[in-house]
Amino acid sequence: MKLWQKDSTKVSELIETFTVGRDREFDLLLAAFDVQGSIAHVTMLGETGLMTPEESALAIAGLKEIAALIEQGEFVIEEGVEDVHSQVEFLLTKKIGEAGKKIHSGRSRNDQVAVDIKLFLRASIMELKSEVKQLFDLLMLSSEKYKDHLLPGYTHLQLAMPSSFGLWLGSYAESLVDDMEMVHAAYVVANKNPLGSGAGYGSSFPLNRKRTTELLGFQTLNWNSAYAQMSRGKTEKLVSMALSSVAATLNKLSMDCCLYMNQQFGFISFPDYLTTGSSIMPHKKNPDVFELIRGKCNRIQSVPNELTMLTTNLPSGYHREMQLTKEILFPAMQELVMCIRLMRVMLEGLQVKEGILMDEKYKYLFSVEAVNELVNQGLSFRDAYREVGNRIEKGEFSFDPSKKLQHTHEGSIGNLSNDEIRSEMEKVMNKFT
Repeated sequence: MKLWQKDSTKVSELIETFTVGRDREFDLLLAAFDVQGSIAHVTMLGETGLMTPEESALAIAGLKEIAALIEQGEFVIEEGVEDVHSQVEFLLTKKIGEAGKKIHSGRSRNDQVAVDIKLFLRASIMELKSEVKQLFDLLMLSSEKYKDHLLPGYTHLQLAMPSSFGLWLGSYAESLVDDMEMVHAAYVVANKNPLGSGAGYGSSFPLNRKRTTELLGFQTLNWNSAYAQMSRGKTEKLVSMALSSVAATLNKLSMDCCLYMNQQFGFISFPDYLTTGSSIMPHKKNPDVFELIRGKCNRIQSVPNELTMLTTNLPSGYHREMQLTKEILFPAMQELVMCIRLMRVMLEGLQVKEGILMDEKYKYLFSVEAVNELVNQGLSFRDAYREVGNRIEKGEFSFDPSKKLQHTHEGSIGNLSNDEIRSEMEKVMNKFT
């Protein structure tokens, strides 16, 4: 029997299969958080007199036993059980008897799944934070290591100005700083307690929502019970937007690596064990990892739109579409973490080519340096630009620039400002509580 089922209720097997969908699959990811929320709720019920102290203590002990099963990987949602909430309650009742049936007092599956998802998202964001920080640290280390190794810079995919591997790698590190601002904003929204909002209209029981907020370590509540339900879908979408921001950074870095590995560029390479080959071309070293990161991160960037389309035009209150947010968002979170880890593995094997800009074909990268040198000698910028431009127009042998670089301002080749970038990341990381 289901939690909502009456003695006379019999649901078509087809309807049941369709409405349950993939819930059981993704609910396993919520199991530990469902028990965590239930322990907080039962503690509060005991303190407010809605359960006796003995019943509350008995339920908490039983729930802790279920938590241990989950941690050991032995928890399953049994055949015929609708979801994780049902499984936990049925298992608890089997363990402790009638007291187990009281744990749903003052609670709906609506606020139960809402708090489970918020707890899951909060934990997942903290895992993402750790993974991003490790990638950031590697990018910063590599930026310092290769700061004196020059690299062509491009605009419109045309040769533009001198860059460096230090500048290139450091740019992606700073991109992650802004990404983590987005992740933190999502964390703030996820770190609010919807438990006690019931089906979206509160309860006539004297619940203590501040107490469950404290027990679950939330920063604050979703105060309005109707909004607590409206935050379903919205919270998931905001988290997905943060994931999308990180994914966009990984996507662009992957694309750069695919280009720079290409023999026409030849700027970077990787050990054989990090690349794949061809079944017919023995010379091939394919950037499969970067291509898959690029593809997976493109797909992650589509998740906010998919969630938007799922939740658009819904009135207030709970709707069953919210069930589908799990199968859209949860895999995306797992994919992004894996992409970050694989990006670290690849960058740890990064090998850069030295002396790239000594090649004659890159001499026009230094045209701006030639213009600036004339300006330093007293010529106006426009006149200096015209003179250098005319020399280039007359033919390649009439332009022989100096390749000595004098970049000193903040964020330039000669002054990467990596300490400042590290400080900015530290500020963002310290916002998470």
